[in-house]
Amino acid sequence: MKNKLYTTFILAAVTFLVSCKSASKLYQKGDYDEAVTVAAKKLQKDPTNKSLQSTIIDAYRFAVNDHEKNIANYSASNNDLKWEWMYNEYASLQNLYDAIYRSPQVYQLVNPTDYSSYLTTYAEKAGDARYERGLTLMGKNDKQSFKNAYSEFQAALRFKPGDIGIMDKINEAYNDAVTNVVLLPMNHYDFSFSSYNYDYTNVDERLIRDLKNNSGNQFIKFYSAVEARSLNIRVDNYVEMQFMNMTIGRFNDTKKTREVSQKVVTKEIVYKPDSVVKVYGTVKAKIITTQRSMHSEGSLQISVRDAEGNRLWSDILKSNDDWYTEFATYTGDERALNDNDKQIVNRKQEKPPSEEEIINCMTEEMNNNLPYKIREYFIRF
Repeated sequence: MKNKLYTTFILAAVTFLVSCKSASKLYQKGDYDEAVTVAAKKLQKDPTNKSLQSTIIDAYRFAVNDHEKNIANYSASNNDLKWEWMYNEYASLQNLYDAIYRSPQVYQLVNPTDYSSYLTTYAEKAGDARYERGLTLMGKNDKQSFKNAYSEFQAALRFKPGDIGIMDKINEAYNDAVTNVVLLPMNHYDFSFSSYNYDYTNVDERLIRDLKNNSGNQFIKFYSAVEARSLNIRVDNYVEMQFMNMTIGRFNDTKKTREVSQKVVTKEIVYKPDSVVKVYGTVKAKIITTQRSMHSEGSLQISVRDAEGNRLWSDILKSNDDWYTEFATYTGDERALNDNDKQIVNRKQEKPPSEEEIINCMTEEMNNNLPYKIREYFIRF
């Protein structure tokens, strides 16, 4: 409830601040367009306000003068974007007309000009100019120019929405601008020492799916080799992945020996039922602690080649698997052990992970990092 009240308060405060904008002050600052808009809104509520009437008449006159001066300057320019700039000026003028038109009394007072026909004319010219710029860029026949042409055709479509010719050119420019990347099936390390078979088909499919859903660059598209062949895709780059190394470590034991001792009751002498004498002595034991560790490592090489087979980039993903356990045995008198010693000695000796588990762990880590590495390269690209 408090959050709702707070939100309501904020909205009310913002509305109050907007309503408190002074059309007169905006006019004095030279913000003629906003002065017209604010005065028009206020005159809808108070149409007889002489001060606002005077302000809107003067502000509209100066706003029109400014925009028409800009239009005249742009008209004399040799820049092929001048039609777009002129369109924007006419759009601002039309916004003023629309703001005034909402109130019949204000409309009669100001008698604004309707510039909608100019918007139609200059939208056509601006769209044609962007279209011609796109065609010029297409003629350069390189990836960056195709990307720029794609942007130009999109800008043209904003001025001429639904134009089939422009939409065709957008698709053509995109197809030429995009880099089609084929991910070749993973070349896995020959696990001759292991009966373990990792599901590499699933890895390839998962990688393709991940990169398709988030390529990181609108001009990069990823395909599997099968998909590229079936769709007859023009291939620009190939990504190769190969396990270079998968080394399963051996046990490495480090032993430490320490001696412990405790004073304990070695004998009790009973003189009478209520008179017992305890005899103390020192017992000793030797604790042998074994710290057992195993280090395994693997590496996966990623390479990007162009359509001719030239290597463009290469990197290596590495993964490590470290396993550790500790256990102890003792010789001597068990009574020399304290509670902590007994806990270590009684600890169940852990079995090391199997080759299959180690390979799975390292392979998963490298495969999880693969999309990021590949995406990182092509985002830079």
